[in-house]
Amino acid sequence: MLGSLDFVYVPTSDVDTTARHYVEDLDARLEWRVRAMGTTVAAVRVAEQGPLILLAGHLEGDIPILVYRVDDYDTAVAALRAAAVADMVELEIPHGPCAAFRAHGGQRLAVYELTRPEAVTHFAGRVDP
Repeated sequence: MLGSLDFVYVPTSDVDTTARHYVEDLDARLEWRVRAMGTTVAAVRVAEQGPLILLAGHLEGDIPILVYRVDDYDTAVAALRAAAVADMVELEIPHGPCAAFRAHGGQRLAVYELTRPEAVTHFAGRVDP
């Protein structure tokens, strides 16, 4: 059911400091930083391949969310509901519909369908002050 791991949403109370540490200490590349709707999200790339790390000031808790792409969102959500995953919340991300949930071991996962491919480059290079 799960496709590529496209994003890792990492909760942090200080997006700017955390992003700076990724860039300075891990040689990551800051792809973008957006301040909107009362929060800040920064995207850092730690490797040429692999998921984009999204440092998010609005996420609760301290467990990252692994966000997987799926081919068919409705089918994936139905399968997750049948599996009785915990705490499922459906939302929209810039890329398309998304459902976040807790796996049986407590891990935070999400699935999304890329229905808005233009979102891949929408924030590219944007660094809000």
